[in-house]
Amino acid sequence: MKSILENINSHVSLTEKECDFFLSKTSTKKIKAKTVLLSAGEIANCTYFVNSGIIRSFNINDNIIEHVLHFACEGWWIGDMYSYISEKPGNLFIEVIEDAEVVIITKENHQILYNEIPKLERFFRILAENSLVAHQERLMDNLSLTAEERFEKFCSKYPTLIQKVPQKQIASYIGVTPEFFSKMKARLLKK
Repeated sequence: MKSILENINSHVSLTEKECDFFLSKTSTKKIKAKTVLLSAGEIANCTYFVNSGIIRSFNINDNIIEHVLHFACEGWWIGDMYSYISEKPGNLFIEVIEDAEVVIITKENHQILYNEIPKLERFFRILAENSLVAHQERLMDNLSLTAEERFEKFCSKYPTLIQKVPQKQIASYIGVTPEFFSKMKARLLKK
């Protein structure tokens, strides 16, 4: 299991004292599958680091169709950043897919950490930049790649999720219906 401290230390170096202070401003929680951590319309007041398990963020449109935006597995971060930063009600649901253990950082503690350990601002800026690049790449992929190419990229990005995540959620992530996904997957298996 890649710890949150290893995740942080991959970009900035914390002293032992800073690590202890950081951990004192977090909480760790085990959460059962199908638990909704955040619902659309709520204000996100924390972010999550996944120690184990799988979590997804998604939106439900007016036609009651789910659109999966992000999967987070071990060593990944997840949250509704629009709501978290703007302090306005968000439009994302965050749900545990597979029993998970998460590290939780509240917005209040996040600000305390920035004040006490300024290099954490650099760490979270790097995360935000990486997230921005990934979202832009995904947007461009959705505009220019075929469904098969998007599925291949999904398999590369999330190789451990193929067998763990329901196919309808993978279909939603790559932007196709479950029926189309099933036919496409059958075609790919014949190749």
